[in-house]
Amino acid sequence: MPGDDDVQDAELGLDEAGRGPMLGPMVMAVVALGPAAVRELAALGVTDSKRFGSGEKAHHKRQALIPEITRRALHLEVIVVEVAEIDEHVRAGQLNHLERRVAESLLARAPRCARMVADGKRLFEPLSRRVPRLCAEDKADARFVSVAAASLCAKVRRDELWLAICERYRSEFPGLLDGMAGGGYVNEATRRFLRAYVTRHQRLPPETRLSWPREFLHDLLPAASGPGGGSLSLPWA
Repeated sequence: MPGDDDVQDAELGLDEAGRGPMLGPMVMAVVALGPAAVRELAALGVTDSKRFGSGEKAHHKRQALIPEITRRALHLEVIVVEVAEIDEHVRAGQLNHLERRVAESLLARAPRCARMVADGKRLFEPLSRRVPRLCAEDKADARFVSVAAASLCAKVRRDELWLAICERYRSEFPGLLDGMAGGGYVNEATRRFLRAYVTRHQRLPPETRLSWPREFLHDLLPAASGPGGGSLSLPWA
């Protein structure tokens, strides 16, 4: 853990990845960087993870920067929030509360840097009353290298976990989980995979956030009357 002299000019960034997908976990990360590390990482191309685009090439570009961030960081921590915990809080209307709680635990273990920035003003500004020096800003990952670094760490870990899910089912559902396969978001690639899974197993895969858009999941019901017969039972139906 760095001492006061190490962090007096440092900045700490906090960001998340995977809030929106309906398959797989969410990931949150904090990264603390000294001034020299900020300059070096900016020169290496560390920026908002969304600027890298989507797909496998974008993933590999982001992934290649993680060792550079890790090598220079004064502090780095990543937390994975699993599907069951997400569902519990979404059903209670407390997803923002969950993110704030995880963020606060990350910040509590981080060094108290001169500047601490979280990406998302509305989401994280309530924490500033309890966390000294914390500033919450929209699009902070495009303005602060530490937040961009946290964004990359969270996004790469989320994508690694998503690719592990794809690998788990790829042989059973050939052609539906190639590449990044839609990232598990509410899109046509995810719809095709879930429809095929429901048709075969008459249930949703365990990686599904059952609290996610009901209209999207109800669209899968006709698949339950396809090959294999039976009916689909959903926890919220």
